[in-house]
Amino acid sequence: MSKVIEGIGMTSRRTRMRLVSRLQEAGIESARVLEVIGQVPRHIFLDEALSHRAYEDTSLPIGHGQTLSQPYIVARMTELLLAHEPEHVLELGTGSGYQTAVLSRLFPKIYSVERIRPLQERARERLRKLDIRNVMLKHADGGMGWPDRGPFDGIIVTAAPSDVPGELLDQLADGGVLIAPVGEEKQVLVEVIRRGDSFERRELEPVNFVPLLAGVIR
Repeated sequence: MSKVIEGIGMTSRRTRMRLVSRLQEAGIESARVLEVIGQVPRHIFLDEALSHRAYEDTSLPIGHGQTLSQPYIVARMTELLLAHEPEHVLELGTGSGYQTAVLSRLFPKIYSVERIRPLQERARERLRKLDIRNVMLKHADGGMGWPDRGPFDGIIVTAAPSDVPGELLDQLADGGVLIAPVGEEKQVLVEVIRRGDSFERRELEPVNFVPLLAGVIR
């Protein structure tokens, strides 16, 4: 992966470092997360027409009614997950593959589910170009998780259900953490930690995600 990043050019490198500085100013504290944000080339996860906006702290369209999340949100959710040091991580909503690439630098094994096949195929190719080998992809309904590979000690959801699906809570290991946007008209980022048969839930901050469409596979 280092050869790919070295070949991107100093302009992109400086632009990524400016993004890292903005994320620090916005409250991202994890040095490990900031380092990875500075390394992963966000522009390759966008169509060429939008690549010049890749290092703005904003969400951007990736087609099929989906978006590439705002870098702050990617960093924030990753930072929350990293605080619990999970090793077996489930991502629901591969999308462009950018969040997946960030996660791959921080956790040993990533299982990522995407319901829209063209997005998954493009994400697979981008991850391959970056020589990322610790990610397993699946084309399926994200709301159902990936029960055959669970339980997971970390789950990150990149689209908003009206509430956390029970199927995902069932796949969360004891002591594991789930990070997800929840809600319809008003969404909030939540952290759920499993303690045996009970779940501790904490609401963190307002967010704005595309909805999680359970049962819809394309």
